[in-house]
Amino acid sequence: MERTIMTLAAADQERFAAMGLTTRLVVGMEIHVELATRSKMWTSSPNVAHASFQDAEPNTLTSPVVIGMPGTLPVMNKRAAEMSIMVGLALNCAIARRCHWDRKSYYYPDLPKNYQISQYEEPICGEGYLDIPVDPDRPEGACKRIRITRAHLEEDAGKLMHEAPGGLAIDHSIVDLNRAGTPLLEIVTEPDFGSAEEAVTFSVMLRDLCRHLGVTQGIMQRGHIRFEPNINVVIEKEGQTYKTPIAEIKNLNSFRAVKGSIEHEYVRQVEQWLEDGRVMSAGAKSTRGWDDNKQVTLLQREKEDAHDYRYFPDPDLVDLVVDEAWLDTIRGSMPRPLGEREASWRAAGVGSSEVRQLLDDPGLARLFDEVVGLGVAPKRALSLLLNAGLKWANEYGVSLGDHLSAAQVAGIDGLLSAEKLGSSGAEKLVAALLDPEGGHDGGEPEAVAERLNLLQVSDSGALEAHVDEVLADARNAKAVEDIRGGKDKAVGALLGQIMKKTGGAANPKVVRDLIFGRLRS
Repeated sequence: MERTIMTLAAADQERFAAMGLTTRLVVGMEIHVELATRSKMWTSSPNVAHASFQDAEPNTLTSPVVIGMPGTLPVMNKRAAEMSIMVGLALNCAIARRCHWDRKSYYYPDLPKNYQISQYEEPICGEGYLDIPVDPDRPEGACKRIRITRAHLEEDAGKLMHEAPGGLAIDHSIVDLNRAGTPLLEIVTEPDFGSAEEAVTFSVMLRDLCRHLGVTQGIMQRGHIRFEPNINVVIEKEGQTYKTPIAEIKNLNSFRAVKGSIEHEYVRQVEQWLEDGRVMSAGAKSTRGWDDNKQVTLLQREKEDAHDYRYFPDPDLVDLVVDEAWLDTIRGSMPRPLGEREASWRAAGVGSSEVRQLLDDPGLARLFDEVVGLGVAPKRALSLLLNAGLKWANEYGVSLGDHLSAAQVAGIDGLLSAEKLGSSGAEKLVAALLDPEGGHDGGEPEAVAERLNLLQVSDSGALEAHVDEVLADARNAKAVEDIRGGKDKAVGALLGQIMKKTGGAANPKVVRDLIFGRLRS
Protein backbone atom coordinates (compact mmCIF):
# COMPACT_ATOMS: atom_id res chain seq x y z
CA MET A 1 0.00 0.00 0.00
CA GLU A 2 1.24 3.53 -0.73
CA ARG A 3 3.11 5.23 2.12
CA THR A 4 0.94 8.35 1.85
CA ILE A 5 -2.27 6.50 2.64
CA MET A 6 -1.01 6.42 6.23
CA THR A 7 -2.49 9.89 6.62
CA LEU A 8 -5.92 8.24 6.46
CA ALA A 9 -7.64 6.99 9.57
CA ALA A 10 -7.16 3.28 10.22
CA ALA A 11 -10.84 2.61 9.61
CA ASP A 12 -10.67 4.27 6.17
CA GLN A 13 -7.55 2.31 5.27
CA GLU A 14 -9.26 -0.95 6.09
CA ARG A 15 -12.45 0.07 4.31
CA PHE A 16 -10.72 1.07 1.05
CA ALA A 17 -8.42 -1.97 1.08
CA ALA A 18 -11.41 -4.26 1.60
CA MET A 19 -12.89 -2.79 -1.58
CA GLY A 20 -9.77 -3.68 -3.52
CA LEU A 21 -8.64 -0.07 -3.89
CA THR A 22 -5.08 1.20 -4.08
CA THR A 23 -4.95 4.98 -3.69
CA ARG A 24 -2.26 7.57 -4.24
CA LEU A 25 -2.51 11.20 -3.19
CA VAL A 26 -1.34 13.85 -5.68
CA VAL A 27 -0.89 17.46 -4.54
CA GLY A 28 0.44 20.60 -6.17
CA MET A 29 0.65 23.94 -4.40
CA GLU A 30 -0.08 27.56 -5.24
CA ILE A 31 1.36 30.00 -2.74
CA HIS A 32 0.56 33.71 -2.71
CA VAL A 33 3.17 35.92 -1.04
CA GLU A 34 2.35 39.56 -0.30
CA LEU A 35 5.52 41.58 -0.83
CA ALA A 36 6.39 44.10 1.87
CA THR A 37 7.20 47.08 -0.34
CA ARG A 38 6.30 50.50 1.04
CA SER A 39 3.98 51.25 -1.88
CA LYS A 40 1.61 49.16 -3.96
CA MET A 41 2.26 47.39 -7.23
CA TRP A 42 1.03 50.06 -9.65
CA THR A 43 0.74 53.21 -7.57
CA SER A 44 2.49 55.13 -4.79
CA SER A 45 -0.41 54.38 -2.44
CA PRO A 46 0.89 52.83 0.84
CA ASN A 47 1.03 49.05 1.03
CA VAL A 48 -0.89 47.37 3.86
CA ALA A 49 1.60 44.45 3.77
CA HIS A 50 4.34 46.81 5.00
CA ALA A 51 4.75 47.05 8.79
CA SER A 52 4.30 50.84 8.73
CA PHE A 53 0.75 50.60 7.35
CA GLN A 54 -0.57 47.23 8.53
CA ASP A 55 -3.01 48.69 11.06
CA ALA A 56 -4.56 51.29 8.76
CA GLU A 57 -8.31 51.82 8.95
CA PRO A 58 -10.31 50.13 6.17
CA ASN A 59 -10.31 51.91 2.80
CA THR A 60 -7.66 54.45 3.74
CA LEU A 61 -4.88 53.00 1.54
CA THR A 62 -6.45 53.63 -1.85
CA SER A 63 -5.81 55.76 -4.90
CA PRO A 64 -7.49 56.44 -8.26
CA VAL A 65 -5.39 53.64 -9.77
CA VAL A 66 -6.41 51.17 -7.05
CA ILE A 67 -10.12 51.84 -7.43
CA GLY A 68 -9.95 51.84 -11.23
CA MET A 69 -10.91 55.42 -12.02
CA PRO A 70 -11.12 56.19 -15.76
CA GLY A 71 -8.00 57.71 -17.26
CA THR A 72 -5.58 56.45 -14.60
CA LEU A 73 -2.36 54.72 -15.64
CA PRO A 74 -0.34 52.16 -13.69
CA VAL A 75 3.41 52.52 -13.02
CA MET A 76 5.34 49.40 -12.04
CA ASN A 77 6.91 49.12 -8.58
CA LYS A 78 10.57 48.31 -9.34
CA ARG A 79 11.24 47.03 -5.81
CA ALA A 80 8.43 44.47 -6.14
CA ALA A 81 10.10 43.12 -9.28
CA GLU A 82 13.44 42.93 -7.46
CA MET A 83 11.90 41.06 -4.53
CA SER A 84 10.26 38.60 -6.92
CA ILE A 85 13.57 37.94 -8.65
CA MET A 86 15.22 37.35 -5.26
CA VAL A 87 12.67 34.66 -4.45
CA GLY A 88 13.12 33.17 -7.92
CA LEU A 89 16.88 32.99 -7.51
CA ALA A 90 16.50 31.38 -4.07
CA LEU A 91 14.19 28.78 -5.66
CA ASN A 92 16.68 28.06 -8.45
CA CYS A 93 14.29 29.49 -11.03
CA ALA A 94 15.17 30.67 -14.52
CA ILE A 95 14.73 34.46 -14.52
CA ALA A 96 13.00 35.89 -17.59
CA ARG A 97 14.99 38.57 -19.36
CA ARG A 98 11.78 40.04 -20.79
CA CYS A 99 8.19 39.57 -19.75
CA HIS A 100 4.94 41.40 -20.33
CA TRP A 101 1.88 42.08 -18.22
CA ASP A 102 -1.56 40.59 -18.80
CA ARG A 103 -5.06 41.51 -17.76
CA LYS A 104 -6.91 38.69 -16.04
CA SER A 105 -10.60 39.53 -16.20
CA TYR A 106 -13.12 38.52 -13.60
CA TYR A 107 -15.77 40.23 -11.49
CA TYR A 108 -15.62 40.25 -7.72
CA PRO A 109 -16.84 42.92 -5.27
CA ASP A 110 -13.33 43.65 -3.97
CA LEU A 111 -11.79 44.05 -7.44
CA PRO A 112 -13.03 47.47 -8.63
CA LYS A 113 -11.35 47.35 -12.08
CA ASN A 114 -12.97 43.98 -12.85
CA TYR A 115 -9.53 42.78 -13.91
CA GLN A 116 -6.25 41.96 -12.23
CA ILE A 117 -2.88 42.91 -13.73
CA SER A 118 -0.94 39.67 -13.73
CA GLN A 119 1.41 37.54 -15.84
CA TYR A 120 0.33 34.54 -17.86
CA GLU A 121 2.51 33.53 -20.79
CA GLU A 122 5.71 35.19 -19.58
CA PRO A 123 6.20 34.92 -15.80
CA ILE A 124 9.09 36.76 -14.20
CA CYS A 125 10.40 33.46 -12.74
CA GLY A 126 10.32 30.23 -14.72
CA GLU A 127 11.11 26.64 -13.79
CA GLY A 128 13.02 25.97 -10.57
CA TYR A 129 13.04 23.67 -7.56
CA LEU A 130 13.28 23.41 -3.78
CA ASP A 131 14.65 20.33 -2.04
CA ILE A 132 12.78 19.34 1.11
CA PRO A 133 13.91 16.78 3.73
CA VAL A 134 12.04 13.50 3.60
CA ASP A 135 12.18 13.51 7.41
CA PRO A 136 11.79 17.09 8.73
CA ASP A 137 13.43 16.02 12.01
CA ARG A 138 16.57 15.02 10.10
CA PRO A 139 17.16 17.87 7.62
CA GLU A 140 20.63 16.55 6.84
CA GLY A 141 19.14 13.29 5.58
CA ALA A 142 17.54 12.31 2.27
CA CYS A 143 15.71 15.02 0.32
CA LYS A 144 12.91 15.14 -2.20
CA ARG A 145 12.96 17.67 -5.03
CA ILE A 146 9.82 19.75 -5.45
CA ARG A 147 9.68 21.31 -8.90
CA ILE A 148 8.64 24.94 -9.25
CA THR A 149 6.56 25.52 -12.36
CA ARG A 150 6.62 29.31 -12.26
CA ALA A 151 6.41 32.34 -10.01
CA HIS A 152 4.59 35.31 -11.45
CA LEU A 153 4.05 38.82 -10.15
CA GLU A 154 0.61 40.37 -9.93
CA GLU A 155 -1.56 42.55 -7.72
CA ASP A 156 -3.74 41.39 -4.87
CA ALA A 157 -7.46 42.01 -4.66
CA GLY A 158 -9.16 43.68 -1.69
CA LYS A 159 -11.10 41.68 0.85
CA LEU A 160 -14.62 41.35 2.15
CA MET A 161 -15.17 41.87 5.87
CA HIS A 162 -18.13 40.05 7.36
CA GLU A 163 -17.85 41.72 10.75
CA ALA A 164 -17.14 45.32 11.69
CA PRO A 165 -13.70 46.44 12.92
CA GLY A 166 -13.33 45.27 16.50
CA GLY A 167 -15.29 42.08 15.80
CA LEU A 168 -18.75 43.62 16.02
CA ALA A 169 -21.52 41.64 14.31
CA ILE A 170 -23.10 43.16 11.18
CA ASP A 171 -25.84 41.95 8.81
CA HIS A 172 -23.92 42.89 5.68
CA SER A 173 -20.39 42.76 4.27
CA ILE A 174 -17.83 45.55 4.05
CA VAL A 175 -15.54 45.93 1.07
CA ASP A 176 -12.05 46.92 2.24
CA LEU A 177 -9.72 47.99 -0.58
CA ASN A 178 -6.61 48.48 1.55
CA ARG A 179 -5.18 45.23 0.23
CA ALA A 180 -6.14 45.90 -3.40
CA GLY A 181 -3.06 46.54 -5.48
CA THR A 182 -0.61 44.97 -3.02
CA PRO A 183 2.30 43.33 -4.87
CA LEU A 184 1.63 39.60 -4.90
CA LEU A 185 4.02 36.87 -5.96
CA GLU A 186 2.25 33.63 -6.87
CA ILE A 187 4.48 30.55 -6.71
CA VAL A 188 3.17 27.44 -8.45
CA THR A 189 4.62 23.95 -7.99
CA GLU A 190 4.31 20.76 -9.98
CA PRO A 191 2.08 18.09 -8.37
CA ASP A 192 5.06 16.53 -6.60
CA PHE A 193 3.65 16.10 -3.09
CA GLY A 194 2.60 12.63 -2.05
CA SER A 195 1.45 13.43 1.48
CA ALA A 196 0.13 16.25 3.60
CA GLU A 197 3.34 16.15 5.62
CA GLU A 198 5.44 16.88 2.53
CA ALA A 199 3.20 19.82 1.63
CA VAL A 200 3.55 21.25 5.13
CA THR A 201 7.34 20.81 5.12
CA PHE A 202 7.55 22.69 1.81
CA SER A 203 5.21 25.42 3.06
CA VAL A 204 7.26 26.00 6.20
CA MET A 205 10.51 26.12 4.22
CA LEU A 206 9.09 28.56 1.68
CA ARG A 207 7.72 30.82 4.41
CA ASP A 208 11.13 30.79 6.14
CA LEU A 209 12.94 31.50 2.87
CA CYS A 210 10.75 34.49 1.96
CA ARG A 211 10.98 35.99 5.45
CA HIS A 212 14.78 35.66 5.63
CA LEU A 213 15.07 37.28 2.20
CA GLY A 214 13.17 40.21 3.70
CA VAL A 215 10.51 40.24 0.96
CA THR A 216 7.54 39.70 3.29
CA GLN A 217 6.66 39.93 6.95
CA GLY A 218 5.20 36.46 6.52
CA ILE A 219 2.54 36.87 9.22
CA MET A 220 0.09 34.22 8.14
CA GLN A 221 -2.77 35.51 10.30
CA ARG A 222 -2.61 38.75 8.30
CA GLY A 223 -2.71 36.90 5.00
CA HIS A 224 0.88 37.76 4.02
CA ILE A 225 1.29 34.18 2.81
CA ARG A 226 -1.68 32.12 1.65
CA PHE A 227 -1.50 28.47 0.61
CA GLU A 228 -3.77 26.77 -1.92
CA PRO A 229 -3.27 23.01 -2.34
CA ASN A 230 -4.54 21.45 -5.59
CA ILE A 231 -5.54 17.91 -4.67
CA ASN A 232 -6.68 14.77 -6.39
CA VAL A 233 -6.32 11.02 -5.90
CA VAL A 234 -5.18 8.28 -8.29
CA ILE A 235 -7.27 5.18 -7.64
CA GLU A 236 -6.48 1.70 -8.94
CA LYS A 237 -9.12 -0.99 -8.97
CA GLU A 238 -9.09 -4.29 -10.83
CA GLY A 239 -6.24 -3.15 -13.07
CA GLN A 240 -7.93 0.12 -14.05
CA THR A 241 -6.67 3.59 -13.06
CA TYR A 242 -8.98 6.47 -12.23
CA LYS A 243 -8.09 10.09 -11.36
CA THR A 244 -10.50 12.10 -9.29
CA PRO A 245 -11.23 15.73 -10.30
CA ILE A 246 -8.81 18.31 -8.87
CA ALA A 247 -10.05 20.41 -5.96
CA GLU A 248 -8.25 23.65 -5.11
CA ILE A 249 -8.53 24.62 -1.44
CA LYS A 250 -8.49 28.41 -1.22
CA ASN A 251 -6.67 30.86 1.03
CA LEU A 252 -5.26 28.72 3.84
CA ASN A 253 -3.31 30.76 6.38
CA SER A 254 -1.95 28.12 8.75
CA PHE A 255 0.11 24.97 8.41
CA ARG A 256 -2.52 23.13 10.42
CA ALA A 257 -5.10 24.05 7.78
CA VAL A 258 -2.80 22.90 4.97
CA LYS A 259 -2.38 19.50 6.60
CA GLY A 260 -6.01 19.11 7.66
CA SER A 261 -7.51 20.12 4.32
CA ILE A 262 -5.30 17.75 2.33
CA GLU A 263 -6.03 14.80 4.61
CA HIS A 264 -9.75 15.54 4.55
CA GLU A 265 -9.81 15.86 0.74
CA TYR A 266 -8.00 12.55 0.37
CA VAL A 267 -10.82 10.68 2.09
CA ARG A 268 -13.60 12.84 0.64
CA GLN A 269 -12.48 12.38 -2.96
CA VAL A 270 -12.21 8.61 -2.68
CA GLU A 271 -15.66 8.47 -1.10
CA GLN A 272 -17.06 10.82 -3.78
CA TRP A 273 -15.62 8.62 -6.53
CA LEU A 274 -17.16 5.54 -4.94
CA GLU A 275 -20.49 7.36 -4.99
CA ASP A 276 -20.57 8.88 -8.49
CA GLY A 277 -17.51 7.56 -10.37
CA ARG A 278 -16.68 11.06 -11.61
CA VAL A 279 -13.12 11.43 -12.90
CA MET A 280 -10.87 14.25 -14.04
CA SER A 281 -12.06 15.97 -17.22
CA ALA A 282 -12.39 19.44 -18.74
CA GLY A 283 -14.44 21.65 -16.46
CA ALA A 284 -14.37 19.16 -13.59
CA LYS A 285 -12.11 21.23 -11.34
CA SER A 286 -13.60 22.94 -8.29
CA THR A 287 -12.54 25.37 -5.60
CA ARG A 288 -13.34 24.64 -1.99
CA GLY A 289 -13.04 26.52 1.29
CA TRP A 290 -11.77 25.14 4.59
CA ASP A 291 -13.85 25.16 7.76
CA ASP A 292 -11.23 25.13 10.50
CA ASN A 293 -13.79 24.38 13.21
CA LYS A 294 -15.45 21.43 11.51
CA GLN A 295 -12.22 20.31 9.78
CA VAL A 296 -13.97 19.87 6.43
CA THR A 297 -13.79 21.45 2.98
CA LEU A 298 -16.82 23.13 1.46
CA LEU A 299 -17.63 23.61 -2.22
CA GLN A 300 -17.37 27.22 -3.39
CA ARG A 301 -17.60 27.05 -7.20
CA GLU A 302 -16.61 25.09 -10.24
CA LYS A 303 -13.10 26.15 -11.23
CA GLU A 304 -12.61 28.36 -14.31
CA ASP A 305 -10.11 27.36 -16.96
CA ALA A 306 -7.50 29.84 -18.16
CA HIS A 307 -9.56 30.90 -21.20
CA ASP A 308 -12.41 31.95 -18.91
CA TYR A 309 -10.27 34.80 -17.60
CA ARG A 310 -9.85 36.29 -21.10
CA TYR A 311 -6.15 37.03 -20.66
CA PHE A 312 -4.71 39.66 -22.99
CA PRO A 313 -1.61 41.92 -22.83
CA ASP A 314 -2.17 45.03 -20.72
CA PRO A 315 -2.10 47.99 -23.14
CA ASP A 316 -0.98 50.48 -20.45
CA LEU A 317 2.29 48.78 -19.48
CA VAL A 318 5.58 48.24 -21.29
CA ASP A 319 7.51 44.98 -21.07
CA LEU A 320 9.72 44.35 -18.04
CA VAL A 321 13.34 43.91 -19.15
CA VAL A 322 15.88 42.31 -16.79
CA ASP A 323 19.41 42.90 -18.02
CA GLU A 324 22.56 41.23 -16.68
CA ALA A 325 23.71 44.28 -14.71
CA TRP A 326 20.42 44.56 -12.82
CA LEU A 327 20.36 40.82 -12.18
CA ASP A 328 23.91 40.93 -10.79
CA THR A 329 22.93 43.81 -8.49
CA ILE A 330 19.98 41.82 -7.16
CA ARG A 331 22.14 38.74 -6.61
CA GLY A 332 24.68 40.84 -4.73
CA SER A 333 22.00 42.22 -2.41
CA MET A 334 20.75 38.81 -1.30
CA PRO A 335 21.70 37.39 2.11
CA ARG A 336 23.57 34.14 2.51
CA PRO A 337 21.31 31.22 1.45
CA LEU A 338 19.14 30.07 4.32
CA GLY A 339 20.07 26.42 3.81
CA GLU A 340 23.75 27.25 4.23
CA ARG A 341 23.05 29.26 7.36
CA GLU A 342 21.00 26.47 8.89
CA ALA A 343 23.74 23.94 8.11
CA SER A 344 26.34 26.18 9.78
CA TRP A 345 24.16 26.54 12.89
CA ARG A 346 23.81 22.78 13.23
CA ALA A 347 27.54 22.27 12.63
CA ALA A 348 28.21 24.70 15.49
CA GLY A 349 26.16 22.53 17.85
CA VAL A 350 22.89 24.48 17.78
CA GLY A 351 20.04 22.12 18.67
CA SER A 352 16.92 21.55 16.56
CA SER A 353 14.62 23.59 18.81
CA GLU A 354 17.03 26.54 18.79
CA VAL A 355 17.39 26.27 15.00
CA ARG A 356 13.61 26.45 14.74
CA GLN A 357 13.61 29.63 16.83
CA LEU A 358 16.21 31.19 14.54
CA LEU A 359 14.23 30.20 11.46
CA ASP A 360 11.05 31.66 12.95
CA ASP A 361 12.65 35.06 13.63
CA PRO A 362 14.79 36.50 10.80
CA GLY A 363 15.90 39.43 12.95
CA LEU A 364 17.07 37.09 15.69
CA ALA A 365 18.91 34.90 13.16
CA ARG A 366 20.67 37.91 11.66
CA LEU A 367 21.71 39.12 15.11
CA PHE A 368 22.95 35.65 16.09
CA ASP A 369 25.10 35.39 12.95
CA GLU A 370 26.56 38.84 13.58
CA VAL A 371 27.33 38.06 17.23
CA VAL A 372 29.09 34.81 16.30
CA GLY A 373 30.95 36.75 13.61
CA LEU A 374 32.38 38.95 16.36
CA GLY A 375 33.94 35.91 17.99
CA VAL A 376 31.34 34.96 20.60
CA ALA A 377 30.93 31.20 21.02
CA PRO A 378 27.60 30.08 19.43
CA LYS A 379 26.24 28.49 22.61
CA ARG A 380 27.10 31.57 24.70
CA ALA A 381 25.48 33.80 22.08
CA LEU A 382 22.34 31.66 22.10
CA SER A 383 22.20 31.70 25.89
CA LEU A 384 22.16 35.49 25.93
CA LEU A 385 19.76 35.90 23.02
CA LEU A 386 17.24 33.14 23.67
CA ASN A 387 17.06 33.50 27.43
CA ALA A 388 17.45 37.09 28.62
CA GLY A 389 17.13 38.62 25.14
CA LEU A 390 13.82 37.15 24.02
CA LYS A 391 12.37 37.33 27.52
CA TRP A 392 12.80 41.09 27.77
CA ALA A 393 12.10 41.81 24.12
CA ASN A 394 8.71 40.13 24.57
CA GLU A 395 8.17 41.96 27.87
CA TYR A 396 8.73 45.34 26.20
CA GLY A 397 7.04 44.42 22.93
CA VAL A 398 10.12 45.18 20.81
CA SER A 399 12.08 43.27 18.20
CA LEU A 400 15.28 41.86 19.63
CA GLY A 401 17.06 42.09 16.28
CA ASP A 402 16.17 45.77 15.92
CA HIS A 403 16.89 46.95 19.48
CA LEU A 404 20.06 45.13 20.49
CA SER A 405 23.23 45.29 18.42
CA ALA A 406 25.76 42.51 17.88
CA ALA A 407 28.44 44.73 19.43
CA GLN A 408 26.35 45.12 22.59
CA VAL A 409 25.82 41.36 22.89
CA ALA A 410 29.54 40.77 22.35
CA GLY A 411 30.26 43.43 25.00
CA ILE A 412 28.01 41.68 27.53
CA ASP A 413 29.71 38.37 26.76
CA GLY A 414 33.10 40.02 27.33
CA LEU A 415 31.98 41.31 30.73
CA LEU A 416 30.84 37.80 31.67
CA SER A 417 34.12 36.26 30.51
CA ALA A 418 36.12 38.82 32.51
CA GLU A 419 33.90 38.11 35.54
CA LYS A 420 32.96 41.76 35.68
CA LEU A 421 29.33 40.74 35.37
CA GLY A 422 27.34 37.82 36.78
CA SER A 423 24.47 36.00 35.10
CA SER A 424 21.89 37.96 37.10
CA GLY A 425 23.58 41.24 36.26
CA ALA A 426 23.79 40.25 32.59
CA GLU A 427 20.03 39.73 32.45
CA LYS A 428 19.41 43.08 34.12
CA LEU A 429 21.77 44.73 31.65
CA VAL A 430 19.99 43.17 28.67
CA ALA A 431 16.67 44.37 30.10
CA ALA A 432 18.03 47.90 30.51
CA LEU A 433 19.35 48.00 26.93
CA LEU A 434 16.00 46.79 25.54
CA ASP A 435 13.77 49.00 27.66
CA PRO A 436 12.41 51.62 25.20
CA GLU A 437 11.88 54.06 28.07
CA GLY A 438 15.09 53.31 29.97
CA GLY A 439 17.27 55.80 28.15
CA HIS A 440 20.04 53.23 27.55
CA ASP A 441 19.22 52.43 23.91
CA GLY A 442 22.46 52.04 21.96
CA GLY A 443 24.56 52.39 25.10
CA GLU A 444 27.94 50.77 25.60
CA PRO A 445 27.33 47.76 27.89
CA GLU A 446 30.08 48.35 30.47
CA ALA A 447 29.18 52.02 30.85
CA VAL A 448 25.49 51.17 31.30
CA ALA A 449 26.33 48.38 33.76
CA GLU A 450 28.49 50.74 35.80
CA ARG A 451 25.78 53.39 35.78
CA LEU A 452 23.29 50.83 37.10
CA ASN A 453 25.71 49.34 39.66
CA LEU A 454 25.61 45.94 37.98
CA LEU A 455 29.35 45.35 37.76
CA GLN A 456 30.71 42.69 40.12
CA VAL A 457 33.06 43.54 42.97
CA SER A 458 36.11 41.28 42.57
CA ASP A 459 38.46 43.19 44.85
CA SER A 460 39.05 40.75 47.73
CA GLY A 461 39.96 43.62 50.01
CA ALA A 462 36.55 45.19 49.49
CA LEU A 463 34.80 41.90 50.25
CA GLU A 464 36.80 40.65 53.24
CA ALA A 465 34.83 42.69 55.77
CA HIS A 466 31.53 41.17 54.58
CA VAL A 467 33.01 37.67 54.70
CA ASP A 468 34.34 38.13 58.23
CA GLU A 469 31.01 39.55 59.39
CA VAL A 470 29.05 36.56 58.07
CA LEU A 471 31.51 34.01 59.43
CA ALA A 472 31.38 35.62 62.88
CA ASP A 473 27.58 35.50 63.02
CA ALA A 474 26.58 32.85 65.58
CA ARG A 475 23.60 31.87 63.46
CA ASN A 476 26.04 30.56 60.84
CA ALA A 477 28.04 28.37 63.24
CA LYS A 478 26.71 25.08 61.86
CA ALA A 479 27.43 26.08 58.25
CA VAL A 480 30.95 27.12 59.29
CA GLU A 481 31.56 23.75 60.95
CA ASP A 482 30.14 21.88 57.94
CA ILE A 483 32.52 23.68 55.60
CA ARG A 484 35.46 22.95 57.91
CA GLY A 485 34.36 19.33 57.83
CA GLY A 486 34.55 19.21 54.04
CA LYS A 487 30.90 19.82 53.14
CA ASP A 488 31.31 22.30 50.25
CA LYS A 489 27.57 22.69 49.63
CA ALA A 490 27.21 24.50 52.95
CA VAL A 491 28.96 27.51 51.43
CA GLY A 492 25.80 28.38 49.52
CA ALA A 493 23.99 29.75 52.56
CA LEU A 494 26.92 31.99 53.47
CA LEU A 495 27.42 33.10 49.88
CA GLY A 496 23.77 34.13 49.63
CA GLN A 497 24.08 36.37 52.68
CA ILE A 498 27.15 38.13 51.31
CA MET A 499 25.50 38.63 47.93
CA LYS A 500 22.57 40.23 49.73
CA LYS A 501 24.83 42.55 51.70
CA THR A 502 26.55 43.71 48.50
CA GLY A 503 23.32 44.11 46.53
CA GLY A 504 24.33 41.21 44.30
CA ALA A 505 27.51 43.00 43.22
CA ALA A 506 30.01 40.58 44.75
CA ASN A 507 31.82 38.16 42.49
CA PRO A 508 30.60 34.75 43.74
CA LYS A 509 33.86 33.01 42.85
CA VAL A 510 35.96 35.50 44.79
CA VAL A 511 33.62 35.27 47.79
CA ARG A 512 33.71 31.46 47.71
CA ASP A 513 37.52 31.47 47.60
CA LEU A 514 37.65 33.89 50.54
CA ILE A 515 35.34 31.71 52.65
CA PHE A 516 37.29 28.55 51.95
CA GLY A 517 40.55 30.40 52.57
CA ARG A 518 39.34 31.59 55.97
CA LEU A 519 37.96 28.22 57.12
CA ARG A 520 40.43 25.72 55.67
CA SER A 521 43.80 27.45 55.87
